[in-house]
Amino acid sequence: MTETILAAKKAQGVSWAALSEAVGMSEMYIASCVYGENSMLPQYATKLCKALSLSPEVGATLAEYPMKGQSLRQTIPTDPLIYRFYEIMQVYGVAAKDVVQEKFGDGIMSAIDFKIDVSKEVDPKGDRVVITMNGKFLPYKAW
Repeated sequence: MTETILAAKKAQGVSWAALSEAVGMSEMYIASCVYGENSMLPQYATKLCKALSLSPEVGATLAEYPMKGQSLRQTIPTDPLIYRFYEIMQVYGVAAKDVVQEKFGDGIMSAIDFKIDVSKEVDPKGDRVVITMNGKFLPYKAW
């Protein structure tokens, strides 16, 4: 499924932003579905397949519940951009955990009730990547 969708996207020269417009979903969420990390509701899968002239079988696969965390297939990523996210968590992960828990209490940020967005900030010293993660806080319960 992933290879089929990516090949069609490349062949048609379509961006994730254009697919976001056509499907009516976030470009990040669509990409995560294409890489098999999330499932897509059938009505959105149909729109994606229509936008890329793909078969209904591809849409049916997009709607299946995935086994998450499988797209990288290794523990430490080797792609430089993905490795930077890993490195960021190594350097800032414990600090972020401490700051989040100081503000919210003992708990976690949901990756289920969650949004992530990537934008570009033009800067004369070099353009900046802005990544916003927005997740519901889930407190741990004592019993």
